[in-house]
Amino acid sequence: MSSKIASSSNISANASQNTPSESPSFILKLTIALIGMFAFLQVYSIQSILPVLMHSFSATEVQVGMGVGATVMAIAIMSPFLGMLSDAIGRKLLITGALFFLAVPTALIALSSSMEWLTFWRFMQGLSVPGITVVTIAYVGEEFKGRAVTELMSYYVSGTVFGGFMGRFILGHLHEWMGWRNAYYVMAGLTLAGAIWVTRTLPASQHFEANPNFRSALQTLAGHLTNRYVISACLLGACVLFSLVGCFTFINLHLAESPYTLSTGQLANIFAVYLIGVIITPLSSRIVRRFGSARTVIAAVIMSMLGVLLTLSAPLWLIIVGLSVMSSGVFITQSATISYIAVNVAKGRSLASGLYYMSYYAGGTLGAWACGLAYARGQWLWTVWLLLAIQVVALLIASLGMVKTSLNKAT
Repeated sequence: MSSKIASSSNISANASQNTPSESPSFILKLTIALIGMFAFLQVYSIQSILPVLMHSFSATEVQVGMGVGATVMAIAIMSPFLGMLSDAIGRKLLITGALFFLAVPTALIALSSSMEWLTFWRFMQGLSVPGITVVTIAYVGEEFKGRAVTELMSYYVSGTVFGGFMGRFILGHLHEWMGWRNAYYVMAGLTLAGAIWVTRTLPASQHFEANPNFRSALQTLAGHLTNRYVISACLLGACVLFSLVGCFTFINLHLAESPYTLSTGQLANIFAVYLIGVIITPLSSRIVRRFGSARTVIAAVIMSMLGVLLTLSAPLWLIIVGLSVMSSGVFITQSATISYIAVNVAKGRSLASGLYYMSYYAGGTLGAWACGLAYARGQWLWTVWLLLAIQVVALLIASLGMVKTSLNKAT
């Protein structure tokens, strides 16, 4: 037992040896990546078992769709509030507490007696996610500077990308082995293990200054709402998830039809293009350091637009290439944007991050709705034109909102 305690102490000590000016240790990079992974392991995992849930609960497409949307809705609602709470009580406590809490509704999903109860527990999952995502961005921005911030943010985004893929992958395969109810117990156990790891390895905050005054928080909020850099990041985040949700939801309908007629399993495999984001996102930190966030975002959005255009081609392999290019551009954009917030917001970082995530998930909800209307009117072609229009808006935001004035160095 003493050797185990010593081992865990060494891990924590190694993780804590970083100073703001030093390159982060491997343990810290791994921990930040795992935080991102476990935050998003549950968000979209249910997509892989929607047909099973429809049969189990005799549910409609709308009802199972709400099972997906409930978590996203809760994240959007809670992001600003958990940002304010974090500014008052601290970072690590809220990150680890949210991870432990996330394991509870995940396990309770297995006991759901109806689609309504399952949707409720999915909503409860979403309430905890901003306590992980929003606060982690603020934590990194406070505890590290310069290169370390962009490096850690890239690992965090890679973790979120990997978690989004693994949630669908693990739950889908576990269902075939032990059924979806037992699978959710396993998912809860994984989340609990992640919470224990983060508790032991994430260094305690050294630069956090509590701001428990609610009136002060409102003043900070007012400041953020008039800060063009914060507003630009929020609007850009909305465009990012609008594009990603719209594209990867309705490309499935497109490829299920003639001449492709892909099966459900083949369509699920397409999400493997997400894994490219795990590789490319850490590399984006180098691009951000060299060219700045604004220029990186502009290049990444153009890259994403080219990827969307490729999906209009006929060969399936070229469509998959297009999806890979499109999603890579989106992931680079997200990494650059959250690094931009961490670097440029000195006061009320959690609240700024909360506003970003609220906008981000609101954009995803809007993307699912608007792209659905576009697909109903003109199939995949109209959907592509809508996605391109939103990406043009993202270009304008990055060009006019993120680029600083001549009195400041461009970020």
